Amino acid sequence: MGLNEQVVHINGRPIQIASYLNEDASAHKVPMRQAFPAANTSYLGGESDGDIYRSTFAGRTLADSYEMIRSFLREEGYGQVPLPKDIVELVYFRLHTRNRQVLLFEDNGYVHNPIKVLFPLDRRKKTALILVVYREDAEQHLLRFHNKLD
Repeated sequence: MGLNEQVVHINGRPIQIASYLNEDASAHKVPMRQAFPAANTSYLGGESDGDIYRSTFAGRTLADSYEMIRSFLREEGYGQVPLPKDIVELVYFRLHTRNRQVLLFEDNGYVHNPIKVLFPLDRRKKTALILVVYREDAEQHLLRFHNKLD
């Protein structure tokens, strides 16, 4: 059992609210980087095959979607992976081609091991981004990450 304290301001005055709660083991979640989701499981709105986790983030704007991805990566232990500083920089990584066959073989977005932030092939989804995270200790991880395995 633990004490949970919260301070709120009512009419400009700080009010302290305290409550006693039973500590829940699920409140101390292990980040995904340390405990990758098992095969054929759902995890926070995405799907995992045990080696690759894939989730689509769709906010009100493309910038909102990207900020959701950045926040997710920080919370899941990937905060040190270099990312574009903002959506303007991320858009530079988008492949501008009308040839859909090229897009089937190239990653349309930002790629830095072990993550990919991709633009959807369906151009109607203007505010969506796809996050793909690869399990770093998986067998043949680099080949899978660089699309060299079937």
